[in-house]
Amino acid sequence: MWPYGSMKPEDGPARMGHEFIGIVEDTGPEVTTLNRGDLVVAPFALSDNTCQFCREGLHTSCTHPQAGFWDGEADEGGQAEAVRVPLADGTLVKLPVEADSALIPSLLTLSDVFGTGYHAAVAGGVTPRTRVTVIGDGAVGLLAVMSAKRLGAEQIILMGRHQARTDLGREFGATDVVSARGEEGIEAVRELTGGHGTHVVLEAVGTMSAYQQALGIVRRGGVISRVGVPQYEDAPVGFGSLFRHNIRLAGGPAPVRAYIEELMPDILDRTIEPGKVFDATTGLDGVPAGYQDMADRKALKVLINP
Repeated sequence: MWPYGSMKPEDGPARMGHEFIGIVEDTGPEVTTLNRGDLVVAPFALSDNTCQFCREGLHTSCTHPQAGFWDGEADEGGQAEAVRVPLADGTLVKLPVEADSALIPSLLTLSDVFGTGYHAAVAGGVTPRTRVTVIGDGAVGLLAVMSAKRLGAEQIILMGRHQARTDLGREFGATDVVSARGEEGIEAVRELTGGHGTHVVLEAVGTMSAYQQALGIVRRGGVISRVGVPQYEDAPVGFGSLFRHNIRLAGGPAPVRAYIEELMPDILDRTIEPGKVFDATTGLDGVPAGYQDMADRKALKVLINP
């Protein structure tokens, strides 16, 4: 949504989309693990899955010359009839279901939003002894709630202002909801935590105001884990903000490829249903209107059936 918000009509149309499931129609001569007819999910980052960083679970830092993000691939995008996938052996993951499976919406979240929410929780060090605040009631924030619940967090406070979304957040595991923002929101979270704040803050927005809110909420010795793409370069990290009370800053672009095999079984056995974040469906012709609906908060996340 950040690139969409910065576009101007006079710039003309653009191919977009970095979350997709598809059927392999053809493969190049160097592809060895995939065949025509395979149903696959594509992470939002291209990687070879073999370099030292990939082996360490950091696929978003893959050193292969063709590695990178879908948004950097000229004339490509997942919201299309077809897409060419570089580094297919490393990037794509086979799915053990049919293309018409009812699990497709949930499996699609493995390409980004579920893996990103999970990365926030993992990078933040969420455990059964952890109190967590999630800032943002978009798809990533809601699935960060699900992820914190999966990791056993004892208290999960969701900060959001849209009741349909926060109701889904409660279904996913939120124990409390705070609709206020700024100082009022910070005070509300502190009241819920005995005045101390939470051990971990999962920041799924990316604005400076969200970061400042996280600073006000995090407990001494705690962690702010950011997965909302920062819309700023400079932020308070000095003595009075982070250093004085041993607050750590974590997060980053989620290496979702590293989490797919871990998270998929819970989807396949229907233990969880992250696909509930999709609350609207459209065809390719409806993509522009779908973006507008998400920007206007009329839709949480739109599923596209080409």
